[in-house]
Amino acid sequence: MIDLDTPRAESPALSDFARVMTPGRAAASPRIAFQPDDVKTGLGKLVLTVVELLRQLLERQAIRRMEAGSLTEAEVERLGTTFMRLAEEVERLKKEFGLEGEDLNLDLGPLGRLL
Repeated sequence: MIDLDTPRAESPALSDFARVMTPGRAAASPRIAFQPDDVKTGLGKLVLTVVELLRQLLERQAIRRMEAGSLTEAEVERLGTTFMRLAEEVERLKKEFGLEGEDLNLDLGPLGRLL
């Protein structure tokens, strides 16, 4: 049975969608409050989240290829080095933006956590 009083993500009203995605802010102003000091951190968080998602996808693909035996030893070594350097750079950037690993894990509401 579907509860018709609960706003659903399929609702044509943008305000209903926003209420579903941020249940604790249902009564808040519909305006977005930008803070100039938060722009750099917010952009850094967004970029690092995308990079982390792509890194995880690429690592899974590399593991599949290694298990299938389609990579040479040199390719495996190069991939390992590349992923190590990428992880080090992401850690450096997280420190620069004052972010923790959990900060990059977005809550997608009904879809669960991103990472």
